Amino acid sequence: MRFLPLLPVAPLALLGLAGPFAQSSAALHASDGPPRAIATTTTTLSAFARLGRTIFRFDTFGDEQLWTNVLRMQQPIATLSPQQALGVGLKVDLDALPADTVTALTNGQVDLTDPAVTLTLLRANAVVGVKGRVSAAGTLDSVGITCALCHSTVDDALAPGIGHRLDGWANTTLDVGAILALSPVLDPALKAEFSTWGPGMYDPRHHYFNGTTLVPLNTPSLPIVIPPIYGLQRVGFETVSADGPISYWNAYVGVGQMGGHGSFSDPRIGVRIRQQPDLVTPKLLPLLVYQLSLRTPEPPAGSFDPAAASRGRDVFSGAAGCARCHQGSTFTDVLSGPPSRWPVLHDPAEVGTEAGYAARTATKRYRTTPLRALFQHAPYFHDGSAATLEAVVEHYEAQFGLNLSATQKADLVQYLRSL
Repeated sequence: MRFLPLLPVAPLALLGLAGPFAQSSAALHASDGPPRAIATTTTTLSAFARLGRTIFRFDTFGDEQLWTNVLRMQQPIATLSPQQALGVGLKVDLDALPADTVTALTNGQVDLTDPAVTLTLLRANAVVGVKGRVSAAGTLDSVGITCALCHSTVDDALAPGIGHRLDGWANTTLDVGAILALSPVLDPALKAEFSTWGPGMYDPRHHYFNGTTLVPLNTPSLPIVIPPIYGLQRVGFETVSADGPISYWNAYVGVGQMGGHGSFSDPRIGVRIRQQPDLVTPKLLPLLVYQLSLRTPEPPAGSFDPAAASRGRDVFSGAAGCARCHQGSTFTDVLSGPPSRWPVLHDPAEVGTEAGYAARTATKRYRTTPLRALFQHAPYFHDGSAATLEAVVEHYEAQFGLNLSATQKADLVQYLRSL
């Protein structure tokens, strides 16, 4: 394992967190007590969380400059039927729909092959993570995206892809590459590369948007699994390569990937973006508060064998040795220092993990994945190389020569399913 200092550079997007914001962010991650620096009352914290929820769900940070002005996504989206939209993993927020629309959908009276219905859904702000401005004449004039596009799904209460929001859940069926490939301005080679990503995958190190154009970062593309973002309280260094804390990543994605109007700089990865006014940095703190409020969902009833899971816990801590790295209530050793402000990281070869993506990050290594609600976000590992938890166990069986029996492996899988 390796120790790396916390943020050897100070990204511009985080400088706005100096003073009270920085103190609040630090307090939310403190391990010696409950969150304390936002304010002393639950009411105030709840108000911050509500503001963060609004930002998470509905704020585009001005990224229409990318999605509308550069990619011209309003053109293909205006011709997309609800059936096609659901087919690439877009979700519909049932609670945003008018009652008569819900009734019509329930009775099968809505033509899901009609692009006009898509515009109706956008006008109602019911497409999760997508904000479109539809004119009185019925034309889609602009489109932007929010954090919820990738990090929310729905419970399918009415139909597959139509239900109540589940914020923090990875949208494992969202095909970002296929959506980007609809752009009328991208060249065929880039469209083809995006199209290889597949559902639930995205490459945040392939390119970035500098406010004017897409700038290449690395090639070929190496997409990684879109992660869930619930259960992050006290995890620390939350990204797969521990490049920085949550707000660092929110700034990087909000500005450089979503295309929001703001500033971000990190010389470690060769990214420098300056745009004023900054529509991202002032919103990082309430966004953080909301993200840290998202609790890990319980596994579905009947999804694991309790008796086998109990035995599997002993295998996890004993014969398999998983607890050496997946430590404590957060199931990660990233804060196991000393010092605690330096992330504990692992070389790809140490755990037998794909090394190409790590080489493109600021740290060049991976942090131990915190294990939470594993039922929700298969495939596993950062690159999705393990389709099932059984495959995860077999990977480590081979990597470390564990010599587990078939029963031990089966029990271990049941325990992982129970987390």
